[in-house]
Amino acid sequence: MPYQSDRDWWVPALHGVAAVLFGVLALAWPQLTVLALTVLFGAYVLVDGVVALCGAFVARGRAAGDRVWVALRGLAGIAAGLVTLLWPAITTLALLYLIAAWAAVVGVVEIVAAIRRRRQLRHEWLLGLSGLLAVVFAVLLVVWPAAGALALVTLIGAYAIVFGVLALALAFQFRRQHREVGRMNGRARHTSATA
Repeated sequence: MPYQSDRDWWVPALHGVAAVLFGVLALAWPQLTVLALTVLFGAYVLVDGVVALCGAFVARGRAAGDRVWVALRGLAGIAAGLVTLLWPAITTLALLYLIAAWAAVVGVVEIVAAIRRRRQLRHEWLLGLSGLLAVVFAVLLVVWPAAGALALVTLIGAYAIVFGVLALALAFQFRRQHREVGRMNGRARHTSATA
């Protein structure tokens, strides 16, 4: 979710909606088979990756270095999604490590973005917290690989919902900030026109 400015509010909103939907589906069916979890995860990260990649090139005013980080996140999601969708018979352990690798990339990118953008973004702590959550999630998956399928589905579903809620909170903050800037610019134009 590394975003350039409040104009990008739609990107975390899409990330958040996709994550919450994935998390709810994962928790609603706790007896998901590894195949179903694989397909569900693949679809989620593929959408997440496409949104991030689009955000890297659509957002106005993004510096080249920022585009690289956002594109990296998008490519990681697309790669993870394609691997899981093209290899649906992936083993549980391989799926677990794939999810952990994807979450680690997402977390690092978001932490870097929060640090780099702390002066431009008002609520960069939400972005940093989201990144930290992703890194902790990745570490938990690697540390407890034998937690069992039900525990894995529950952990992944809970992570996705919390991640999604943080993304939606960031999107709402960005949208509010974007509206405030628009109102201030409108007043400034009105004042200069009447002067």
